[in-house]
Amino acid sequence: MLSPIKIGISSCLMGNPVRYDGGHSHDRFLTQTLGLFCEYVPVCPEVECGMPTPRNSLRLEGDPENPRLITRKTGEDHTGQMQTWIEKKLPELEKQNLCGFIFKSKSPSSGLYRIKVYGENGKIKNNGVGLFARAFTEKFPRIPVEEAGRLNDPQLREHFIENIFTLQRWRQFLENRPTLGKLVTFHTDNKLLILSHSQEIYRQMGKQVAGGKHQDFNELLDTYEGLLLKSLNLMTTIKKNINVLQHAMGFFKNDLTPSEKQELLTSFDQYRDGYVPLIVPLTLIKHYVLKYDHPWLKTQTYLNPHPFELKLRNYF
Repeated sequence: MLSPIKIGISSCLMGNPVRYDGGHSHDRFLTQTLGLFCEYVPVCPEVECGMPTPRNSLRLEGDPENPRLITRKTGEDHTGQMQTWIEKKLPELEKQNLCGFIFKSKSPSSGLYRIKVYGENGKIKNNGVGLFARAFTEKFPRIPVEEAGRLNDPQLREHFIENIFTLQRWRQFLENRPTLGKLVTFHTDNKLLILSHSQEIYRQMGKQVAGGKHQDFNELLDTYEGLLLKSLNLMTTIKKNINVLQHAMGFFKNDLTPSEKQELLTSFDQYRDGYVPLIVPLTLIKHYVLKYDHPWLKTQTYLNPHPFELKLRNYF
């Protein structure tokens, strides 16, 4: 059993009344579903840097790569106040050993994508990134991040959740006196999962592990972690999943009856053609793993990368 995953989160998403208007943006999936498996670390940049609630709304102005944080009505510049807080906050968050961060969308401090940046004439110059969100991702480039609004997309939701659970397993591996032998086991157990994201990166990771005896072990672990998270950043596709499912099916070539083989192939075709979600062929694969007691497939995280209760892999 994995312990709760420690995740940073914009405080308003927890239902805390910290928004500029005194309200919140409570997300029940995050608190009531994903929250069953997470220990959240709530963060509100505006309140924590000393702004009141309620307060005048803010926006970004100036250079999209280095914008200013300005009060809409009064034009007061809060950039320095925010940057001072960020410089103190990031070292605190580093000690939390976070496995992910969920940001509030459209926020001039916490938004990750398409945050409006205004020019001197009051017109939108370009899109940028919230001040805190930019600083966090630059400081912790290997921590999975996402906006709450984008998690309404089933595929983006699963992608993020798969990433945070994989990073948690990696962190626990590092905490458990890692050895080269244990790294080989970790790499083996995650083979299908990594292949579902990138065959090329999986091969690179394999070469690193195979040559592990000739490398500094700490450098090997750092390189492996970088490649692992690089692979996870690439989205899975139907084609990639079909390749992995076929690979898994190959382990049953001497076990399946003709009717079982046909049933499995039919489920692959139905998934490829969009008639059933990924969970259907995966359920059959897992059924045969148990029926034919295949030890190698039993350890594959691809078959159970996150808790069943999250109801993922049900999208087309």
